[in-house]
Amino acid sequence: MKILLTSVGLFCYAHMPAQPLATPYQGFLALSNYQADVFTARSNPAAHAGLRQTTIAAYGERRFMLQDLNLVQLSGALPTRSGNFGLHAGYFGGAGYHQSQLALAYGRQVGKGLDLGLAFHYHQLTQGAFYGNARAFTGSLGMRIHLPANMHLGISAYNPFRAAWNQDKSATLPGRYAVGLGMDLSEKMFAGIETIKEENLPVDVQAGFHYSLLPQFFLRAGIATQTGTWLMAFGFRLPGLRFDITSSYHPQLGWSPGILLLAQWGGEEESPQTTLKN
Repeated sequence: MKILLTSVGLFCYAHMPAQPLATPYQGFLALSNYQADVFTARSNPAAHAGLRQTTIAAYGERRFMLQDLNLVQLSGALPTRSGNFGLHAGYFGGAGYHQSQLALAYGRQVGKGLDLGLAFHYHQLTQGAFYGNARAFTGSLGMRIHLPANMHLGISAYNPFRAAWNQDKSATLPGRYAVGLGMDLSEKMFAGIETIKEENLPVDVQAGFHYSLLPQFFLRAGIATQTGTWLMAFGFRLPGLRFDITSSYHPQLGWSPGILLLAQWGGEEESPQTTLKN
């Protein structure tokens, strides 16, 4: 059974960048003025524009509890007067097959109501001695529009140029387009929804919420409709440090637990309850 699930997982992700299953909320949380961070900014490069502190984050996930479907992601952000920069890396798979990813992102505020961003991505597939390796370069674009009543609109496009793998020019990375809307109900609570269309896949609607139970503790929950996957996360905050325990449940393939550790320093002083301000 595990061999079968591993084969399914590798087939599904052989020609697309691996994304966390236990944290699909990172897309719509990138729209929040209070809950966005360097990890959520991976989904929309414009979210880098709002980061106020130097940040590093590390995330690990065991997909469907299988040893050969491990996902590890590292992210860092550096705010400057000329805009904010992000560096992101990722690894997915096992010894026989794995993906490696590296991205350089930039985000900048354009007036009070608009953030723009772009990123350059490098992907490598390691497929064993028989199939060899493949590499691809591509890019992504994003924007955040800050609306009245603490609402935020986000638009992003990944690989709009249809970049191809160097080993087989007929095999291209899929394009991915997303539109999201979120609302900061307060500094403690955020709700959002994002519609995603990835090439050759049905439309996916991801929705959820964030609620700070106490200044040091928060809860996140949501759903991804394409696969019927439910997710939940608990977080613990200290000044300059955050620890998340995440999990998602796929109706057929089961649980995917994950852990996130985030540290930030310098820049504007922030309370444990807020991670982003305008």
